[in-house]
Amino acid sequence: MSGTSNERPPRPTRADYVVWRTATTRWADDDVYHHMNNATYYELFDTCVNAYLMDATDRNIRHLPAVGVVAETSCRYFQEIGFPHPVEMGLAVERVGTSSVVYRIGLFQGDGDEAAAEGRFVHVYVDNPFTGSVAERSVRPLPDEIRAVVTPLTKT
Repeated sequence: MSGTSNERPPRPTRADYVVWRTATTRWADDDVYHHMNNATYYELFDTCVNAYLMDATDRNIRHLPAVGVVAETSCRYFQEIGFPHPVEMGLAVERVGTSSVVYRIGLFQGDGDEAAAEGRFVHVYVDNPFTGSVAERSVRPLPDEIRAVVTPLTKT
């Protein structure tokens, strides 16, 4: 097919992210191969995004009328990471839509400038069934308080 490229995007560096959070690794994070279990990467992505949203909005985001549910995730792995060293998580926003946000999360361990892994994490905002009588999770516009704190993280 013309116009397509099989080139992999470049490995992200620390400069590709806007805000940072550090996570402590645990013994249980490593699998039988002595590196971090794949599921733990996704836990770190989820924690990085939601902890940022709670800190930046100074609100419990679980109580907003519309909440972000994960619609898509992916991870590119570049090098092994694991216990006992902390993981630095860089966060940036790829796109802010009407009802969704696309995040990029870089995981770094040690002093290197290149990411050990990069996650892509998509939140779509839907009705919060715990704040009203809505039984269905219909797609809703991005709450203003979320839009206000994710827009400054946009980095291309």
